[in-house]
Amino acid sequence: MSVQINAKMVGELRESTGAGLMDCKKALVESEGDVDKAVEILRKKGVATAAKKAGRDASDGLIETYIHLGGKVGVMVEVSCESDFVAKTDDFKQFVRDIAMHIAAASPACVSRENIDPALIEAERKLAESQAEGKPAHAIEKIVEGKINKYLSESCLLEQAFVKNPDQTILELLTAMIAKMGENMVIKRFARFQVGA
Repeated sequence: MSVQINAKMVGELRESTGAGLMDCKKALVESEGDVDKAVEILRKKGVATAAKKAGRDASDGLIETYIHLGGKVGVMVEVSCESDFVAKTDDFKQFVRDIAMHIAAASPACVSRENIDPALIEAERKLAESQAEGKPAHAIEKIVEGKINKYLSESCLLEQAFVKNPDQTILELLTAMIAKMGENMVIKRFARFQVGA
């Protein structure tokens, strides 16, 4: 028995995922009308699309500022894309603003694991080792690695849960935007300022 895919189903899936109409229709056909499966198909397609575009030069983009808590916290972030056309779209502008707002709220230490200061990791390692003192040697190593991974996932912007949607990481949000806009995008750098910090 095949399920009839109608325009309403396609429209609702498009609204919830931001994917293109034809992609939504194909995903619904492939999933035989199961919306959850269709969302997963679109997510995997988005990851594949983003991976294909990752090598392309992202030399355009925007710098966004965000001021929070009555001037107590400020953020400046640079997000790159491939063209001026995409940089001027409302979707891209909102995405960059969301990233700046997230940085203000979540206070990441760096964009990705590759950018983190080795001294921060070493300090975290020493703290974890002191907390694991007295445990068997093989357990200490696992505890320390687990705590460092947890620290990195909480400190690296791309691995943090998006404050507006905790079910999605910033990397997943970026991947969805790349798939939606059809261009490579890179969160290049940011600076977060807090009064008294």
